[in-house]
Amino acid sequence: MRASDADRDRVAAVLREHTAQGRITMDEFNDRLEQLYKSRTYGDLAKLTADLPEVDLRHRPAKASQPVQKRDMHTGMKAAWGAWAMASGINWVIWLIVSLTSGEVVYPWPLWVMGPWGVILLMSTIFGNNQPKQR
Repeated sequence: MRASDADRDRVAAVLREHTAQGRITMDEFNDRLEQLYKSRTYGDLAKLTADLPEVDLRHRPAKASQPVQKRDMHTGMKAAWGAWAMASGINWVIWLIVSLTSGEVVYPWPLWVMGPWGVILLMSTIFGNNQPKQR
């Protein structure tokens, strides 16, 4: 029977978990991941994890090394900062190319892109509730 993208994503999550637990090396993980996205059937997917124990991704043990009081940034805020950094980087590269090709230093307009956006993100990070919303 043919496997779907969701099936491949579940197997990728299992492989990531086994890599995190040290059962397979990064090289093995990369090889299996390459095979995973070439797989077409459930049988192909099963071969990738046949030598590994079952992993229940819904009931994974909590990390014992993290202190309980630590407030980590939720994934939405991490994604927002990542988008800000990516857009800022792209704008600075464009500014640099324009400055180099024009023969003179152009006004640093990327500051107007990254400044207000960065201030809003910073205020949200410092003063906002850094926890994801409960449904």
